[in-house]
Amino acid sequence: MPVNYQPVVDDETSIPTSSSSRMDDEDQLVYTLDDALASAGFGKFQFLVLAYAGLGWFAEAMEIMILSFVGPAVKSQWNLSSTQESLLSTVVFAGMLVGAYSWGLFSDYCGRRKGFLGITIITSAAGFLSTFSPNYVSLLILRCLVGVGLGGGPVFSSWFLEFVPASHRGTWMVVFSTFWTFGTIFEAALAWIVLPRLNWRWLLAFSSLPSIAQLFFYWIVPESPRYLSMKGRITEAHNILEKIAQLNQSKLPPGMLVSDSTIGLDEESAPSKYAPLLSSTRKLVSDFKSGFSSFVMLFSSKLIRTTLLLWLLFFGNAFSYYGIILLTSELSSAEGKCASTVLRSENLQDDSLYINVFITSLAELPGILLSAIIVDRFGRKLSMAFMFVLACIFLLPLVFHQHATLTTALLFGARMCAIGTFTVAAIYAPEVYPTAIRATGAGVANAVGRIGGMVCPLVAVGLVAGCHLKEAIILFEVVIVISVVCVLLFPFETSGRELSDSLAASDPNK
Repeated sequence: MPVNYQPVVDDETSIPTSSSSRMDDEDQLVYTLDDALASAGFGKFQFLVLAYAGLGWFAEAMEIMILSFVGPAVKSQWNLSSTQESLLSTVVFAGMLVGAYSWGLFSDYCGRRKGFLGITIITSAAGFLSTFSPNYVSLLILRCLVGVGLGGGPVFSSWFLEFVPASHRGTWMVVFSTFWTFGTIFEAALAWIVLPRLNWRWLLAFSSLPSIAQLFFYWIVPESPRYLSMKGRITEAHNILEKIAQLNQSKLPPGMLVSDSTIGLDEESAPSKYAPLLSSTRKLVSDFKSGFSSFVMLFSSKLIRTTLLLWLLFFGNAFSYYGIILLTSELSSAEGKCASTVLRSENLQDDSLYINVFITSLAELPGILLSAIIVDRFGRKLSMAFMFVLACIFLLPLVFHQHATLTTALLFGARMCAIGTFTVAAIYAPEVYPTAIRATGAGVANAVGRIGGMVCPLVAVGLVAGCHLKEAIILFEVVIVISVVCVLLFPFETSGRELSDSLAASDPNK
Protein backbone atom coordinates (compact mmCIF):
# COMPACT_ATOMS: atom_id res chain seq x y z
CA MET A 1 0.00 0.00 0.00
CA PRO A 2 1.20 3.56 -0.65
CA VAL A 3 2.90 5.17 2.32
CA ASN A 4 2.17 8.76 3.27
CA TYR A 5 5.19 10.54 4.69
CA GLN A 6 3.23 13.74 5.51
CA PRO A 7 4.43 15.16 8.84
CA VAL A 8 1.95 15.31 11.74
CA VAL A 9 0.55 18.80 12.36
CA ASP A 10 -0.94 19.94 15.64
CA ASP A 11 -4.75 20.29 15.40
CA GLU A 12 -4.76 23.78 16.97
CA THR A 13 -2.38 25.19 14.38
CA SER A 14 -3.69 23.34 11.34
CA ILE A 15 -5.17 25.33 8.51
CA PRO A 16 -7.77 24.31 5.96
CA THR A 17 -6.37 22.12 3.22
CA SER A 18 -6.22 23.92 -0.11
CA SER A 19 -6.06 22.30 -3.51
CA SER A 20 -2.31 23.01 -3.80
CA SER A 21 -1.60 21.46 -0.40
CA ARG A 22 -3.53 18.36 -1.40
CA MET A 23 -1.31 18.08 -4.47
CA ASP A 24 1.74 18.38 -2.24
CA ASP A 25 0.38 15.62 -0.01
CA GLU A 26 -0.14 13.39 -3.03
CA ASP A 27 3.41 14.04 -4.21
CA GLN A 28 4.65 12.77 -0.85
CA LEU A 29 2.90 9.44 -1.35
CA VAL A 30 5.17 6.68 -2.57
CA TYR A 31 4.52 3.15 -3.72
CA THR A 32 6.64 0.15 -4.64
CA LEU A 33 6.57 -1.91 -7.79
CA ASP A 34 4.62 -4.66 -5.99
CA ASP A 35 2.01 -2.08 -5.00
CA ALA A 36 1.77 -0.97 -8.63
CA LEU A 37 1.39 -4.52 -9.97
CA ALA A 38 -1.24 -5.34 -7.36
CA SER A 39 -3.17 -2.17 -8.23
CA ALA A 40 -2.87 -2.74 -12.01
CA GLY A 41 -4.02 -6.34 -11.58
CA PHE A 42 -3.65 -9.27 -13.94
CA GLY A 43 -5.22 -8.46 -17.29
CA LYS A 44 -4.68 -8.09 -21.03
CA PHE A 45 -1.11 -6.87 -20.69
CA GLN A 46 -0.03 -9.96 -18.74
CA PHE A 47 -1.81 -12.20 -21.23
CA LEU A 48 0.32 -10.72 -24.02
CA VAL A 49 3.46 -11.21 -21.93
CA LEU A 50 2.35 -14.77 -21.19
CA ALA A 51 1.86 -15.47 -24.90
CA TYR A 52 5.41 -14.40 -25.82
CA ALA A 53 7.13 -16.06 -22.86
CA GLY A 54 5.00 -19.16 -23.36
CA LEU A 55 6.04 -19.35 -27.00
CA GLY A 56 9.66 -19.53 -25.86
CA TRP A 57 8.80 -22.35 -23.44
CA PHE A 58 6.79 -24.10 -26.20
CA ALA A 59 9.77 -23.89 -28.59
CA GLU A 60 12.17 -25.29 -25.99
CA ALA A 61 9.86 -28.24 -25.26
CA MET A 62 9.64 -29.09 -28.97
CA GLU A 63 13.42 -29.01 -29.39
CA ILE A 64 13.85 -31.29 -26.36
CA MET A 65 11.17 -33.77 -27.40
CA ILE A 66 12.64 -34.01 -30.87
CA LEU A 67 15.59 -35.89 -29.34
CA SER A 68 13.35 -38.94 -28.90
CA PHE A 69 12.75 -39.14 -32.65
CA VAL A 70 15.70 -37.67 -34.54
CA GLY A 71 18.32 -39.87 -32.86
CA PRO A 72 16.91 -43.22 -34.06
CA ALA A 73 16.16 -41.79 -37.53
CA VAL A 74 19.67 -40.36 -38.02
CA LYS A 75 21.24 -43.52 -36.61
CA SER A 76 19.44 -45.60 -39.21
CA GLN A 77 20.25 -43.31 -42.15
CA TRP A 78 23.92 -42.65 -41.32
CA ASN A 79 24.69 -46.03 -39.69
CA LEU A 80 25.68 -44.48 -36.36
CA SER A 81 26.67 -46.36 -33.23
CA SER A 82 24.58 -46.24 -30.03
CA THR A 83 27.15 -43.89 -28.49
CA GLN A 84 26.94 -41.51 -31.45
CA GLU A 85 23.15 -41.56 -31.19
CA SER A 86 23.28 -40.72 -27.47
CA LEU A 87 25.75 -37.92 -28.20
CA LEU A 88 23.09 -36.14 -30.29
CA SER A 89 21.10 -35.69 -27.07
CA THR A 90 24.09 -35.01 -24.85
CA VAL A 91 25.44 -32.10 -26.93
CA VAL A 92 22.06 -30.35 -26.74
CA PHE A 93 22.13 -30.52 -22.94
CA ALA A 94 25.78 -29.44 -22.97
CA GLY A 95 24.78 -26.37 -24.97
CA MET A 96 21.92 -25.72 -22.56
CA LEU A 97 24.39 -25.92 -19.68
CA VAL A 98 26.42 -23.11 -21.23
CA GLY A 99 23.36 -21.15 -22.31
CA ALA A 100 21.49 -21.33 -19.00
CA TYR A 101 24.44 -19.80 -17.16
CA SER A 102 25.36 -17.27 -19.86
CA TRP A 103 21.88 -15.97 -20.68
CA GLY A 104 21.07 -15.58 -16.97
CA LEU A 105 24.11 -13.37 -16.43
CA PHE A 106 23.50 -11.48 -19.66
CA SER A 107 19.86 -10.70 -18.93
CA ASP A 108 20.60 -9.63 -15.35
CA TYR A 109 23.23 -7.18 -16.61
CA CYS A 110 21.90 -6.03 -20.02
CA GLY A 111 18.18 -6.60 -19.56
CA ARG A 112 15.63 -9.33 -20.27
CA ARG A 113 14.75 -7.87 -23.66
CA LYS A 114 18.28 -7.92 -25.05
CA GLY A 115 18.59 -11.45 -23.75
CA PHE A 116 15.54 -12.48 -25.77
CA LEU A 117 17.10 -11.13 -28.95
CA GLY A 118 20.24 -13.21 -28.57
CA ILE A 119 18.32 -16.31 -27.51
CA THR A 120 15.88 -16.23 -30.43
CA ILE A 121 18.55 -15.48 -33.06
CA ILE A 122 20.76 -18.40 -32.02
CA THR A 123 17.91 -20.88 -31.49
CA SER A 124 16.05 -20.12 -34.71
CA ALA A 125 19.17 -19.90 -36.92
CA ALA A 126 20.88 -23.02 -35.59
CA GLY A 127 17.62 -24.96 -35.50
CA PHE A 128 16.76 -24.18 -39.11
CA LEU A 129 20.31 -24.67 -40.42
CA SER A 130 20.54 -28.11 -38.78
CA THR A 131 17.93 -29.18 -41.31
CA PHE A 132 20.63 -28.97 -44.00
CA SER A 133 23.42 -30.73 -42.06
CA PRO A 134 25.56 -32.61 -44.60
CA ASN A 135 27.15 -34.94 -42.04
CA TYR A 136 27.13 -36.10 -38.43
CA VAL A 137 29.74 -33.61 -37.16
CA SER A 138 27.92 -30.58 -38.55
CA LEU A 139 24.65 -31.83 -37.07
CA LEU A 140 26.33 -32.19 -33.66
CA ILE A 141 27.69 -28.63 -33.80
CA LEU A 142 24.40 -27.08 -34.86
CA ARG A 143 22.36 -29.00 -32.29
CA CYS A 144 24.81 -27.90 -29.61
CA LEU A 145 24.20 -24.29 -30.69
CA VAL A 146 20.46 -24.93 -30.49
CA GLY A 147 21.07 -26.07 -26.93
CA VAL A 148 22.90 -22.81 -26.16
CA GLY A 149 19.82 -20.90 -27.27
CA LEU A 150 17.45 -23.21 -25.40
CA GLY A 151 19.43 -22.52 -22.23
CA GLY A 152 17.71 -19.13 -22.14
CA GLY A 153 14.43 -20.71 -21.05
CA PRO A 154 14.76 -19.45 -17.43
CA VAL A 155 14.96 -15.89 -18.73
CA PHE A 156 11.44 -16.24 -20.17
CA SER A 157 10.05 -17.57 -16.89
CA SER A 158 11.83 -14.90 -14.82
CA TRP A 159 10.60 -12.16 -17.17
CA PHE A 160 6.98 -13.32 -17.00
CA LEU A 161 7.21 -13.73 -13.22
CA GLU A 162 8.23 -10.09 -12.85
CA PHE A 163 4.95 -8.89 -14.40
CA VAL A 164 2.67 -10.99 -12.18
CA PRO A 165 1.17 -9.70 -8.87
CA ALA A 166 2.23 -11.77 -5.85
CA SER A 167 -1.32 -13.01 -5.19
CA HIS A 168 -1.54 -14.57 -8.69
CA ARG A 169 2.04 -15.81 -9.03
CA GLY A 170 1.69 -19.51 -8.24
CA THR A 171 -1.38 -20.09 -10.39
CA TRP A 172 -0.16 -18.17 -13.41
CA MET A 173 3.31 -19.69 -13.33
CA VAL A 174 1.62 -23.07 -13.53
CA VAL A 175 -0.41 -21.80 -16.50
CA PHE A 176 2.87 -20.64 -18.04
CA SER A 177 4.25 -24.15 -17.62
CA THR A 178 1.42 -25.60 -19.70
CA PHE A 179 3.16 -24.19 -22.77
CA TRP A 180 5.92 -26.73 -22.17
CA THR A 181 3.37 -29.53 -21.95
CA PHE A 182 1.61 -28.51 -25.13
CA GLY A 183 5.01 -28.22 -26.82
CA THR A 184 5.88 -31.83 -25.96
CA ILE A 185 2.48 -33.10 -27.08
CA PHE A 186 2.65 -31.08 -30.29
CA GLU A 187 6.14 -32.40 -31.09
CA ALA A 188 5.07 -36.00 -30.51
CA ALA A 189 2.09 -35.52 -32.82
CA LEU A 190 4.23 -33.70 -35.40
CA ALA A 191 6.79 -36.52 -35.43
CA TRP A 192 3.99 -39.07 -35.81
CA ILE A 193 2.77 -37.20 -38.89
CA VAL A 194 6.07 -36.12 -40.49
CA LEU A 195 8.58 -38.94 -40.00
CA PRO A 196 6.62 -41.79 -41.67
CA ARG A 197 5.87 -39.57 -44.68
CA LEU A 198 8.93 -37.32 -45.05
CA ASN A 199 12.16 -37.54 -43.01
CA TRP A 200 13.96 -36.16 -39.96
CA ARG A 201 15.14 -33.04 -41.83
CA TRP A 202 11.56 -31.89 -42.32
CA LEU A 203 10.86 -32.50 -38.65
CA LEU A 204 13.81 -30.29 -37.68
CA ALA A 205 12.59 -27.56 -40.04
CA PHE A 206 9.02 -27.56 -38.71
CA SER A 207 10.27 -27.64 -35.11
CA SER A 208 12.28 -24.44 -35.62
CA LEU A 209 9.21 -22.38 -36.62
CA PRO A 210 8.20 -21.31 -33.06
CA SER A 211 11.67 -19.80 -32.48
CA ILE A 212 11.46 -17.98 -35.80
CA ALA A 213 8.03 -16.62 -34.77
CA GLN A 214 9.56 -15.32 -31.53
CA LEU A 215 12.17 -13.39 -33.49
CA PHE A 216 9.42 -11.91 -35.66
CA PHE A 217 7.43 -10.62 -32.66
CA TYR A 218 10.47 -9.40 -30.71
CA TRP A 219 9.89 -5.71 -31.52
CA ILE A 220 6.75 -5.53 -29.33
CA VAL A 221 8.39 -7.06 -26.24
CA PRO A 222 8.55 -4.68 -23.21
CA GLU A 223 11.41 -4.62 -20.75
CA SER A 224 10.73 -5.87 -17.23
CA PRO A 225 9.74 -2.90 -15.01
CA ARG A 226 11.22 -4.73 -12.03
CA TYR A 227 14.58 -4.95 -13.80
CA LEU A 228 14.41 -1.25 -14.74
CA SER A 229 13.51 -0.30 -11.18
CA MET A 230 16.36 -2.37 -9.80
CA LYS A 231 18.74 -0.55 -12.17
CA GLY A 232 17.46 2.83 -10.98
CA ARG A 233 15.63 3.58 -14.25
CA ILE A 234 12.48 4.58 -12.40
CA THR A 235 10.99 6.74 -15.16
CA GLU A 236 11.15 3.91 -17.72
CA ALA A 237 9.71 1.46 -15.20
CA HIS A 238 6.86 3.87 -14.43
CA ASN A 239 6.07 4.30 -18.13
CA ILE A 240 5.68 0.54 -18.56
CA LEU A 241 3.56 0.30 -15.42
CA GLU A 242 1.29 3.00 -16.84
CA LYS A 243 0.91 0.95 -20.02
CA ILE A 244 0.02 -2.09 -17.94
CA ALA A 245 -2.63 -0.15 -16.01
CA GLN A 246 -4.01 1.42 -19.19
CA LEU A 247 -4.32 -1.88 -21.05
CA ASN A 248 -5.80 -3.58 -17.98
CA GLN A 249 -8.24 -0.66 -17.55
CA SER A 250 -7.05 0.03 -14.03
CA LYS A 251 -5.04 2.73 -12.24
CA LEU A 252 -1.70 2.95 -10.49
CA PRO A 253 -1.58 4.04 -6.84
CA PRO A 254 -1.29 7.81 -6.27
CA GLY A 255 2.17 9.21 -5.65
CA MET A 256 5.65 8.35 -6.86
CA LEU A 257 7.20 4.97 -7.71
CA VAL A 258 10.23 4.11 -5.57
CA SER A 259 12.59 1.16 -5.52
CA ASP A 260 13.80 -0.53 -2.36
CA SER A 261 16.69 -2.05 -4.27
CA THR A 262 20.14 -1.40 -2.92
CA ILE A 263 21.86 -3.16 -5.77
CA GLY A 264 22.56 -1.58 -9.13
CA LEU A 265 22.26 1.91 -10.53
CA ASP A 266 21.06 3.32 -13.80
CA GLU A 267 23.90 2.81 -16.22
CA GLU A 268 22.93 5.91 -18.13
CA SER A 269 22.34 8.36 -15.29
CA ALA A 270 24.77 7.21 -12.62
CA PRO A 271 28.00 8.62 -14.10
CA SER A 272 28.54 12.35 -14.30
CA LYS A 273 27.91 13.78 -17.75
CA TYR A 274 31.43 15.17 -17.73
CA ALA A 275 33.02 11.80 -16.91
CA PRO A 276 35.16 10.38 -19.71
CA LEU A 277 33.84 7.32 -21.51
CA LEU A 278 35.34 3.98 -20.61
CA SER A 279 37.57 2.41 -23.21
CA SER A 280 36.28 -0.78 -24.79
CA THR A 281 38.82 -2.81 -22.82
CA ARG A 282 37.84 -1.27 -19.48
CA LYS A 283 34.15 -1.76 -20.30
CA LEU A 284 34.75 -5.42 -21.08
CA VAL A 285 36.50 -5.86 -17.74
CA SER A 286 33.66 -4.01 -16.00
CA ASP A 287 31.06 -6.25 -17.64
CA PHE A 288 32.98 -9.36 -16.65
CA LYS A 289 33.26 -8.20 -13.03
CA SER A 290 29.54 -7.42 -12.92
CA GLY A 291 28.61 -10.86 -14.23
CA PHE A 292 31.06 -12.58 -11.91
CA SER A 293 29.78 -10.64 -8.90
CA SER A 294 26.22 -11.78 -9.68
CA PHE A 295 27.42 -15.37 -9.64
CA VAL A 296 29.38 -14.86 -6.40
CA MET A 297 26.27 -13.44 -4.70
CA LEU A 298 24.64 -16.85 -5.08
CA PHE A 299 27.11 -18.09 -2.47
CA SER A 300 26.54 -15.31 0.08
CA SER A 301 25.80 -16.44 3.62
CA LYS A 302 22.09 -15.83 3.13
CA LEU A 303 21.80 -17.73 -0.14
CA ILE A 304 24.44 -20.49 -0.23
CA ARG A 305 22.22 -23.13 1.40
CA THR A 306 19.34 -22.38 -0.95
CA THR A 307 21.65 -22.32 -3.97
CA LEU A 308 23.27 -25.70 -3.30
CA LEU A 309 19.96 -27.39 -2.47
CA LEU A 310 18.40 -25.87 -5.59
CA TRP A 311 21.23 -27.27 -7.72
CA LEU A 312 20.70 -30.77 -6.36
CA LEU A 313 16.95 -30.45 -6.89
CA PHE A 314 17.29 -29.37 -10.51
CA PHE A 315 19.87 -32.09 -11.23
CA GLY A 316 17.59 -34.78 -9.82
CA ASN A 317 14.49 -33.33 -11.43
CA ALA A 318 16.05 -33.13 -14.91
CA PHE A 319 17.65 -36.56 -14.58
CA SER A 320 14.33 -38.22 -13.68
CA TYR A 321 12.15 -36.20 -16.09
CA TYR A 322 14.29 -36.64 -19.20
CA GLY A 323 15.06 -40.19 -18.11
CA ILE A 324 11.37 -41.08 -18.16
CA ILE A 325 11.01 -39.54 -21.65
CA LEU A 326 14.05 -41.37 -23.06
CA LEU A 327 13.14 -44.53 -21.15
CA THR A 328 9.76 -44.58 -22.88
CA SER A 329 11.48 -44.18 -26.24
CA GLU A 330 14.04 -46.91 -25.49
CA LEU A 331 11.48 -49.40 -24.21
CA SER A 332 9.24 -48.72 -27.20
CA SER A 333 11.98 -49.17 -29.78
CA ALA A 334 11.60 -52.11 -32.13
CA GLU A 335 15.38 -52.42 -32.09
CA GLY A 336 15.44 -53.46 -28.42
CA LYS A 337 17.53 -56.58 -27.85
CA CYS A 338 16.28 -57.67 -24.44
CA ALA A 339 13.65 -60.34 -24.21
CA SER A 340 12.48 -58.70 -21.00
CA THR A 341 11.90 -55.33 -22.64
CA VAL A 342 8.50 -54.75 -21.17
CA LEU A 343 6.90 -52.69 -23.90
CA ARG A 344 7.84 -55.07 -26.67
CA SER A 345 5.41 -57.59 -28.15
CA GLU A 346 5.56 -60.07 -30.96
CA ASN A 347 3.40 -57.86 -33.13
CA LEU A 348 5.16 -54.59 -32.36
CA GLN A 349 4.24 -52.01 -34.98
CA ASP A 350 6.59 -49.48 -36.50
CA ASP A 351 4.59 -46.59 -35.06
CA SER A 352 4.71 -47.92 -31.48
CA LEU A 353 7.38 -45.35 -30.63
CA TYR A 354 5.11 -42.46 -31.63
CA ILE A 355 2.09 -43.96 -29.88
CA ASN A 356 3.81 -44.58 -26.55
CA VAL A 357 5.64 -41.23 -26.51
CA PHE A 358 2.43 -39.44 -27.46
CA ILE A 359 0.43 -41.19 -24.74
CA THR A 360 3.00 -40.46 -22.03
CA SER A 361 3.24 -36.86 -23.26
CA LEU A 362 -0.47 -36.48 -22.56
CA ALA A 363 0.37 -37.29 -18.94
CA GLU A 364 1.74 -33.78 -18.59
CA LEU A 365 -1.74 -32.28 -18.76
CA PRO A 366 -2.99 -33.89 -15.52
CA GLY A 367 0.48 -33.24 -14.06
CA ILE A 368 0.10 -29.53 -14.72
CA LEU A 369 -3.46 -29.61 -13.35
CA LEU A 370 -2.30 -31.37 -10.18
CA SER A 371 0.47 -28.83 -9.57
CA ALA A 372 -1.97 -25.95 -10.23
CA ILE A 373 -4.35 -27.30 -7.59
CA ILE A 374 -1.79 -27.81 -4.83
CA VAL A 375 0.98 -25.24 -5.47
CA ASP A 376 -0.70 -22.32 -3.68
CA ARG A 377 -2.85 -24.40 -1.36
CA PHE A 378 -0.03 -26.46 0.16
CA GLY A 379 2.99 -24.37 -0.82
CA ARG A 380 5.95 -25.00 -3.12
CA LYS A 381 7.95 -27.32 -0.84
CA LEU A 382 5.15 -29.69 0.18
CA SER A 383 3.84 -29.84 -3.40
CA MET A 384 7.21 -30.91 -4.80
CA ALA A 385 7.79 -33.48 -2.05
CA PHE A 386 4.32 -34.99 -2.57
CA MET A 387 4.71 -35.38 -6.34
CA PHE A 388 8.24 -36.78 -6.03
CA VAL A 389 6.93 -39.48 -3.68
CA LEU A 390 4.14 -40.29 -6.14
CA ALA A 391 6.71 -40.62 -8.94
CA CYS A 392 8.64 -43.14 -6.80
CA ILE A 393 5.47 -45.15 -6.28
CA PHE A 394 4.72 -45.26 -10.02
CA LEU A 395 8.26 -46.28 -11.00
CA LEU A 396 8.78 -48.94 -8.32
CA PRO A 397 6.68 -51.73 -9.99
CA LEU A 398 8.82 -51.39 -13.14
CA VAL A 399 11.65 -53.08 -11.26
CA PHE A 400 9.77 -56.29 -12.08
CA HIS A 401 8.41 -57.51 -15.40
CA GLN A 402 5.03 -55.94 -16.18
CA HIS A 403 2.51 -56.19 -18.98
CA ALA A 404 3.00 -53.64 -21.77
CA THR A 405 -0.25 -51.81 -21.00
CA LEU A 406 0.50 -51.59 -17.28
CA THR A 407 4.03 -50.38 -18.02
CA THR A 408 2.70 -47.59 -20.23
CA ALA A 409 0.23 -46.63 -17.47
CA LEU A 410 3.00 -46.55 -14.86
CA LEU A 411 5.23 -44.41 -17.10
CA PHE A 412 2.19 -42.16 -17.66
CA GLY A 413 1.85 -41.63 -13.91
CA ALA A 414 5.58 -41.15 -13.38
CA ARG A 415 5.77 -38.51 -16.11
CA MET A 416 2.68 -36.78 -14.71
CA CYS A 417 4.44 -36.35 -11.37
CA ALA A 418 7.80 -35.49 -12.95
CA ILE A 419 6.37 -32.57 -14.92
CA GLY A 420 4.51 -31.46 -11.77
CA THR A 421 7.71 -31.21 -9.74
CA PHE A 422 9.47 -29.61 -12.72
CA THR A 423 6.73 -26.98 -12.90
CA VAL A 424 6.80 -26.09 -9.20
CA ALA A 425 10.62 -26.02 -9.15
CA ALA A 426 10.55 -23.56 -12.07
CA ILE A 427 8.29 -21.33 -9.96
CA TYR A 428 10.30 -21.67 -6.77
CA ALA A 429 13.76 -20.97 -8.26
CA PRO A 430 13.21 -17.35 -9.40
CA GLU A 431 11.11 -16.60 -6.29
CA VAL A 432 13.95 -17.25 -3.83
CA TYR A 433 16.43 -14.80 -5.42
CA PRO A 434 16.40 -10.97 -5.43
CA THR A 435 15.83 -9.13 -8.71
CA ALA A 436 19.50 -8.28 -9.27
CA ILE A 437 20.45 -11.96 -9.54
CA ARG A 438 17.09 -13.61 -10.24
CA ALA A 439 17.78 -14.67 -13.81
CA THR A 440 21.35 -15.63 -12.89
CA GLY A 441 20.25 -17.77 -9.96
CA ALA A 442 17.45 -19.49 -11.86
CA GLY A 443 19.67 -19.82 -14.93
CA VAL A 444 22.57 -21.44 -13.07
CA ALA A 445 20.18 -23.85 -11.31
CA ASN A 446 18.77 -24.82 -14.69
CA ALA A 447 22.32 -25.18 -16.01
CA VAL A 448 23.09 -27.70 -13.27
CA GLY A 449 19.85 -29.44 -14.24
CA ARG A 450 21.19 -29.74 -17.78
CA ILE A 451 24.10 -31.74 -16.39
CA GLY A 452 21.47 -34.21 -15.24
CA GLY A 453 20.08 -34.18 -18.76
CA MET A 454 23.56 -34.82 -20.18
CA VAL A 455 24.30 -37.70 -17.84
CA CYS A 456 20.92 -39.36 -18.23
CA PRO A 457 21.25 -40.63 -21.86
CA LEU A 458 24.73 -41.98 -21.15
CA VAL A 459 23.91 -43.70 -17.84
CA ALA A 460 20.25 -44.54 -17.26
CA VAL A 461 19.22 -45.15 -20.88
CA GLY A 462 22.52 -46.96 -21.43
CA LEU A 463 21.53 -49.36 -18.65
CA VAL A 464 18.23 -50.10 -20.38
CA ALA A 465 19.95 -50.63 -23.73
CA GLY A 466 22.31 -53.05 -21.96
CA CYS A 467 19.36 -55.04 -20.61
CA HIS A 468 19.75 -53.67 -17.05
CA LEU A 469 16.23 -52.32 -16.60
CA LYS A 470 16.05 -53.11 -12.88
CA GLU A 471 19.27 -51.19 -12.17
CA ALA A 472 18.03 -48.21 -14.20
CA ILE A 473 14.76 -48.02 -12.24
CA ILE A 474 16.59 -48.30 -8.91
CA LEU A 475 18.88 -45.45 -10.03
CA PHE A 476 15.84 -43.27 -10.76
CA GLU A 477 14.39 -44.10 -7.34
CA VAL A 478 17.59 -43.11 -5.52
CA VAL A 479 17.85 -39.81 -7.40
CA ILE A 480 14.22 -38.96 -6.62
CA VAL A 481 14.66 -39.74 -2.90
CA ILE A 482 17.68 -37.42 -2.74
CA SER A 483 15.58 -34.72 -4.45
CA VAL A 484 12.85 -35.10 -1.82
CA VAL A 485 15.41 -34.62 0.96
CA CYS A 486 16.65 -31.43 -0.73
CA VAL A 487 13.12 -30.05 -0.96
CA LEU A 488 12.48 -30.65 2.73
CA LEU A 489 15.73 -28.88 3.64
CA PHE A 490 14.91 -25.64 1.82
CA PRO A 491 15.07 -22.81 4.40
CA PHE A 492 11.77 -21.10 3.61
CA GLU A 493 8.51 -21.25 1.68
CA THR A 494 7.86 -18.64 -1.04
CA SER A 495 4.12 -19.04 -1.47
CA GLY A 496 2.41 -15.67 -0.91
CA ARG A 497 5.69 -13.79 -0.41
CA GLU A 498 6.47 -10.68 -2.46
CA LEU A 499 9.46 -10.88 -4.77
CA SER A 500 12.52 -9.28 -3.17
CA ASP A 501 14.53 -6.61 -4.94
CA SER A 502 17.55 -6.69 -2.63
CA LEU A 503 19.69 -9.30 -0.93
CA ALA A 504 18.63 -8.07 2.51
CA ALA A 505 14.98 -8.52 1.63
CA SER A 506 15.58 -12.15 0.67
CA ASP A 507 16.49 -13.08 4.23
CA PRO A 508 14.42 -16.22 5.05
CA ASN A 509 13.86 -14.99 8.59
CA LYS A 510 11.87 -12.01 7.35
